[in-house]
Amino acid sequence: MTMPRQRGLTEQAADAAIDSACRLLRLPSIRNEFSDIADRAMKDQMTYRSFLAELLMAECDDRARRRTERRIKAAGFPREKSLRSFDFDANPNIDPATIHTLASCEWIKKSQPLCLIGDSGTGKSHMLIALGTEAAMKGYRVRYTLATKLVNELVEAADEKQLNKTIARYGRVDLLCIDELGYMELDRHGAELLFQVLTEREEKNSVAIASNESFGGWTKTFTDPRLCAAIVDRLTFNGTIIETGTDSYRLATTRARAEQPAQAG
Repeated sequence: MTMPRQRGLTEQAADAAIDSACRLLRLPSIRNEFSDIADRAMKDQMTYRSFLAELLMAECDDRARRRTERRIKAAGFPREKSLRSFDFDANPNIDPATIHTLASCEWIKKSQPLCLIGDSGTGKSHMLIALGTEAAMKGYRVRYTLATKLVNELVEAADEKQLNKTIARYGRVDLLCIDELGYMELDRHGAELLFQVLTEREEKNSVAIASNESFGGWTKTFTDPRLCAAIVDRLTFNGTIIETGTDSYRLATTRARAEQPAQAG
């Protein structure tokens, strides 16, 4: 389709032509913002080149934002969590410098694992989601799942003869975040299927886990000692282990709020 070209268009006709061209070329940001940018260009006496650069950068910035939003949505996080919203003062077991180093995502680039170990309420899931979000914002493909949900999906895939396809799908993402590992005992079959996912990703793509059990207690989840040892090995080799402690900072925060004197009305 060729659009008719005219010289000396009125402002209204020019706006209509720009709108049509942007729709045809799929440039929604330029279509939405060209009028404001044009007004600003006139006010600031921009050159034609500067005006064109402003338009194109607006489109590029918006596309980058939309790609980030799609990656975060595709990760399947159950809620929004950020590093900025975490209260490091409330849990001194978590070193801010270590977390901000992890936020650079160099460990993902190197396909290294991350283990967050500690009791409920100590910030494990918050850190897992926040670091996963940072990875998605930096362009990595991320997938979040609960350990039991992942195992159930693998069992169903095996029953439907789709196991290889499912394992390959989990193997392709740059970072696999497994939450609540250790909350429930897994039978041998489920544990073996999870082991296959970890083996598929070993030294190729990163895995980050959050668990309320120390490694010594993982035999409650993985009842086969040899399989348990192999899983621990894959989740710790060349990785980072962060122990978030035993004191619930969530509970402490709730108590602190309850103890605050009522504000005078």
